[in-house]
Amino acid sequence: MRQLPLFAVLVPGVTMHNTGLAREPIGRLYEGGRLADALRDARARTLAIYAHLDLGALQVPYLGVVNPPLWELAHIAWFQEYWCLRYSPQSGGPARASMLADADAMFDSARVEHRSRWHLPYPPARALYGYIEASLAATLDALQKTPEGERYFFQLALLHEDMHGEALLMTLQTLGLPAPGIATRQPVVHSPRAARDVRFEGGEFSQGSDRGAGDFVFDNEKWSHPVKVAPFSMASATTTQGEFAAFVDGGGYARREFWTEEGWAWRVREDRSAPRHWKRDASTWLARRFDRWAPIEAALPMVHVSLHEALAFCAWAGRRLPTEAQWELAARNGGRGDRYPWGDTPIEDNAALDFRHLGACNEPTAATRSRLGLDQLLGGVWEWTASPFDPYPGFAADPYKEYSEPWFHSHYVLRGGSFATRARLVHSRFRNFYLPERDDVFAGLRTCAIESP
Repeated sequence: MRQLPLFAVLVPGVTMHNTGLAREPIGRLYEGGRLADALRDARARTLAIYAHLDLGALQVPYLGVVNPPLWELAHIAWFQEYWCLRYSPQSGGPARASMLADADAMFDSARVEHRSRWHLPYPPARALYGYIEASLAATLDALQKTPEGERYFFQLALLHEDMHGEALLMTLQTLGLPAPGIATRQPVVHSPRAARDVRFEGGEFSQGSDRGAGDFVFDNEKWSHPVKVAPFSMASATTTQGEFAAFVDGGGYARREFWTEEGWAWRVREDRSAPRHWKRDASTWLARRFDRWAPIEAALPMVHVSLHEALAFCAWAGRRLPTEAQWELAARNGGRGDRYPWGDTPIEDNAALDFRHLGACNEPTAATRSRLGLDQLLGGVWEWTASPFDPYPGFAADPYKEYSEPWFHSHYVLRGGSFATRARLVHSRFRNFYLPERDDVFAGLRTCAIESP
């Protein structure tokens, strides 16, 4: 696909890979001009992800797990404009109209039905890109005039854009389109450390984010509350492609006894006999990464696994998924106050995050290993847990009410982050959530031992 010429006009000098801001803790982005730089960094990344495509000519079929590319780019700009420039806390709604006519009727994801996004009467692409540019400029101007203690909505818009950046990469993968021209490397394959179980004695700890911690907190992390966890043992690494291939080759997709009732119904409905994006080539399994097929790498993390497949693999392996509380206790090294598995300081150039590689690599280092010896708890692949996405005790929705509340009880929790996740977004208390059938996510699994009675 040829590059859309408009980018040369509206986004002059876009260069990627990383400004360093992705690894800034979100609390530090309050300071000086750092939050403004982070907003510019996020927008440059957003536009760079699709810069190699001619979006005006690209025909995207209707799928429930993707959005039309131009719609999603404009939605990101709309969200930023709405919360940073238009929202009134006093009225709980917009204080003025959007700078783009009819933007609310086209780009408000809470109110625009998903299927309709393929057929709305959008302005020309040039007008949409103009809106994307102008709304960012106005946001940066408003940020300059906003005291550092009152920048909540600017941080919300930043992290919202970071999340959509990963969703854009998921769309490229789902549609089999080329990877973006961002300076990334092929996944690094190292000789893996032998996975082992790390023992946790459990006990009571405070799950969730603490009041007054000074960092941005999403409403579903509020607030820390006591949780009792029985002793458990968790794998030091995520399940690999080689391990999952053994499950597939052992007839795992055909053996009903390994699947839950809902999982088996999903497998039959989807006609699955292997993971998404896998196919046989003689005796070799190939996996598709964006638009390229290559033999699976046995030592690399397994990715594109639904919760149904994760549970079936665990049943076959005689293992189980951790609960959300167990995962957080492990990532916090037995319940310590650490923000990250390795401590409180972000890691420079963490190879497992920020789309530094075109897929999940197995590059564990002593710096990113948890204090208790677990590798890549943040980054690589999102990790399914066995826990439904439920509110914490005393939950109250933040002004962006659609972020968490509509998805409680139907979705399941994933923890950690993937190779495509921005480092400034994730930490040991961050909660992601998807429906159990979603296998387009950059998700895998980490297992726990089944305790003897």
